[in-house]
Amino acid sequence: MSRYFIDRASRYVVFIFGVIALLILAAIAIFILKDSLPAFREIGISDIIFGTKWYPSRGAFGILTMLAGSVLVTLLALLMAVPLALGCAIFLAEVAPPRIRRLTRPAVELLVGIPSVVYGLVGMIVLCPLIANLSGTGSGSSVLVAAIVLAIMILPTVTSISEDSMRAVPNQYREGALALGATHWQTIHHVILPAARNGIMASIVLGTGRAIGETMAVIMVIGNSPIFPTNIFAPARTLTGNIAVEIMSATGIHQSALFATGVVLFILIMLINSLALIAYRKKT
Repeated sequence: MSRYFIDRASRYVVFIFGVIALLILAAIAIFILKDSLPAFREIGISDIIFGTKWYPSRGAFGILTMLAGSVLVTLLALLMAVPLALGCAIFLAEVAPPRIRRLTRPAVELLVGIPSVVYGLVGMIVLCPLIANLSGTGSGSSVLVAAIVLAIMILPTVTSISEDSMRAVPNQYREGALALGATHWQTIHHVILPAARNGIMASIVLGTGRAIGETMAVIMVIGNSPIFPTNIFAPARTLTGNIAVEIMSATGIHQSALFATGVVLFILIMLINSLALIAYRKKT
């Protein structure tokens, strides 16, 4: 009887927590949407999303340049982080001896606990001068530096979840592949990685959300210029950086336009999660 009661109580508690999470998400969405409505009504949805000029003093509130900056920085960070993270996950899950694994895994996980401002400081002091010397222009604050910093920041997330997914693959899969004559690396490539695909995709989606939502470190190294980045050595501004830089001094329609930026960012993250879910269902 007590086990039955505990089981039912646990279900209700989990259900309540799930409902609370949905209510919090709905409350956030309603809050930012409500404060963004004046900007959407006065400026127009198309002018906000597809406008290329952001001059609040002149009444111009186009965020397309910052949307491009966010997408470019995120994609570049993923291109650098995902191969490295998968390699690290394969090493930890399938290759590394136990002693090396016990030393390496905490080192990777430690990267999660480093504050964003520390990453930004290292990027500003070390990477920006280095990129400035390589490119020969500007201070070095650029899309490339921001992408490198973001790649390091999302590396432990993708690595940890991917490693756990690979470890969750039943040993029978490995034994069957080896029994059929496959080498260790063939087993990893043709058996372990496909079996752990769903977890790896989830890790990449989480890393993408972290990259798009990161603010402080990006602000410190990207240059914060609301213009289209012409190359990876050019400065830019992201959606999150735009909100953080100007929200304290914004009033009226300017403040509402920043909330509209938040709405666009919110929708962008939902689209990414939805696309990942669709891809997951197609492959399963």
